[in-house]
Amino acid sequence: MTIAPQDFFPQLADWVANLDDIFPGKQIKPWFAQWEVGHILALIVLGGTSILLNLRLLGVGLTDEPASELHRNLKGWAWVGMIGIVMTGLLIGSANAERLYTSEAFSAKMVGLLAGLILTIGVTLPATRRDGALGPAGRVAGIIGVGIFLGAVGLFLQAKLSNPGLWHVITAAALIVLFAARGLIRIAYLGVMVAMIAGQQVLTHIVYKGDDYAHLDIVNKSFAWAFTAVILLTAIVQAVASGRSQEAGPLVKGLAFAAILVWVMTAAAGRWLAFA
Repeated sequence: MTIAPQDFFPQLADWVANLDDIFPGKQIKPWFAQWEVGHILALIVLGGTSILLNLRLLGVGLTDEPASELHRNLKGWAWVGMIGIVMTGLLIGSANAERLYTSEAFSAKMVGLLAGLILTIGVTLPATRRDGALGPAGRVAGIIGVGIFLGAVGLFLQAKLSNPGLWHVITAAALIVLFAARGLIRIAYLGVMVAMIAGQQVLTHIVYKGDDYAHLDIVNKSFAWAFTAVILLTAIVQAVASGRSQEAGPLVKGLAFAAILVWVMTAAAGRWLAFA
């Protein structure tokens, strides 16, 4: 069994097949490329504001001004990005409905989109508005958002031909932690990551030949899990070591970390739609 929308909602097949022949799909289809550019621009705006706001919660990036001031300057752009990505997504989706209906990566993207909206609206915006403080409602939203995000990652893992796209998420996570870590934690983390990258390159380019997929798959999957473990462990150690200080507590920092990665994953799933 696959995990494409057609597998969850088979009763919608006839309706989906007709979407590009009615409004708005019929009108969007001749201008699909232009609307897709709008979708990408909305994602850039949303991604940029999310990165800036959440990095501030992590205590890095634009730290010369309070998080609340950054929130005041960027909250409008965050809403523009979220509304833009949903609206343009619905429009181009109606013109390409049958392809998305059979795509496993699309399932991961939609679940990731839901998680991203929950984390951005429920955690990032209120936490930055209150200079890192997060009330009970925000914590509940964070738990729900992270749970849905993990579900999206699980779907992406199961998406045949597209799951290599999770390397985008792992790479983004590695860079965020490198940027946020401090002192000896950063040095140790960088040393371990460099050693692991070197080991992976030796195994996949010297020890095993390029067409030895039976071994290469095992090596790459093992390193993916190992990288993930090191990244998460370092993130937890850094969050606890830094404490609350002048930014946010460990919980809010963890949620901010997830709030960045969820948009990376959603974008990566969209990129891999062509493959699955």
